[in-house]
Amino acid sequence: MKGFEIGQEVETTVVQISSDTVFIDLGLKSEGFVDKAEFLDADGKCTVNEGDKIKVYFVSSNRDELHFTTKLKGENADSNVLESAYNSGLPVEGNVTAEIKGGFEVKIGSSRAFCPYSQMGYKNRLEPAQYVGRNMTFIITEYKNEGKNIIVSNRKIEEEAEISKVNSLSEKLTVGSVVKGTVKSIQSYGAFIDLNGFQALLPISEISHARVSDVASVLSEGQEIEAKIIKAEWNTTKPERSKVSLSMKELEKDPWDEVSSISIGEKFTGKIARIAQFGLFVNLRPGIDGLVHVSLLRDVNDKTNLSKKFKVGETMDVIVQKIDAGEKRISLAPANASDEQEDDASEYLKKQDKADDGDTYNPFAALLKK
Repeated sequence: MKGFEIGQEVETTVVQISSDTVFIDLGLKSEGFVDKAEFLDADGKCTVNEGDKIKVYFVSSNRDELHFTTKLKGENADSNVLESAYNSGLPVEGNVTAEIKGGFEVKIGSSRAFCPYSQMGYKNRLEPAQYVGRNMTFIITEYKNEGKNIIVSNRKIEEEAEISKVNSLSEKLTVGSVVKGTVKSIQSYGAFIDLNGFQALLPISEISHARVSDVASVLSEGQEIEAKIIKAEWNTTKPERSKVSLSMKELEKDPWDEVSSISIGEKFTGKIARIAQFGLFVNLRPGIDGLVHVSLLRDVNDKTNLSKKFKVGETMDVIVQKIDAGEKRISLAPANASDEQEDDASEYLKKQDKADDGDTYNPFAALLKK
C-alpha cells in the first residue's frame, strides 16, 4: 500500500457522503475519509457533493483507513507537526486570543503565533476586536527558532478558497445560463444576487421590460429570483475582480412582440415615464413607451427646460402617429393638439355656413365639409 507522510497534500475526488463522513478516492484498496464537519457551512449545510474535486492533507492511518483533513486541528499540533505543516503548506486551526501591536496573538495547540492585521480576513473584513476569541484557519508563513517565532495568515486561506470557488463557478455559470438566486442587497442602480456564495449584479434596467424607478418597489432582500446570465467575466487569479451580470427581463415575453395590436391614430391616456431635452416619453403599456417630440408640445421650444413644465408620473392624453416595430419606436402627439385642429376646422365651417348666401361657391369650404 502506498504510504503517505503527515501533512502530505492530495488532490482527490469525493466518492460518497454519509451522515458524518466524506469518503475520497485514493485509487487504492484502502479508503480515505475526511470528517464531514469540516465541510459544513454556518447553516449546517454540506458544501461539497459527490464528484467534486477537493484538496486534503494526510493526518493518520488506522489499518486500512486513511484519515485526511482540510486543516490541522490545534490540539494535535505540537512543534514537530507545526514545522511539518509549515513545510507542506498544511492549514492549521488556531484560536485568536488577543489583539496586540500590529496584529493578533493566535494560539495553535501549545504554541503561540502572530497574525498581522493585513493577513486577517479577506473580502468581508471585520473590526479587529470581532476576531478575538474566534477559532480560525491559518497558513504558517514563517517558522523560526524551533517554533518560538511563528507568523500565520488567514487571508491566504480565504484567498485560496475564493479562487477555488470561482474556478468551480466559472464552469457552471456561463453566459446564457438560467440561474436561481437570492437578493442579497438592494442599491439605487440594481440588486446584488447571491449565487452559491458569489454575488452577481442585477442592473435596474434588467429587472423588467416595464420601467423600474425604485428597485425596492419590486424586489426585497431575501427574495428568491430566477434570471439569465448576460455577462460573465471570471478572473481565476484575482477572484475579487470577477463580474457577473444578470437579467430577469430576458426571461419575460417582450411586450414589443404585441405592438401590432396598437394602431396609428389610437388614443391613449398614459403616464410620463421619462423627460428628455427633445421630448417626453409616455408609457402606453407595460414595457412600451412612445415619444412626444418637443416640437409638438404647446408653449415650449427646444430651449425650454421640460423638467420644470412636466413631471414624471403625470398623466397625458396622446395619439399614436407612427410605429417603427423594428427600432422599437412609437411617435406620439398630444391629443389636445389634434382636438384643437379639429375644433379650428369646425369653427371655420360654421363661419362659412353663415357667410354662404347660396349663390357663392367656396371650394375650400366644400372640401372641408367633405
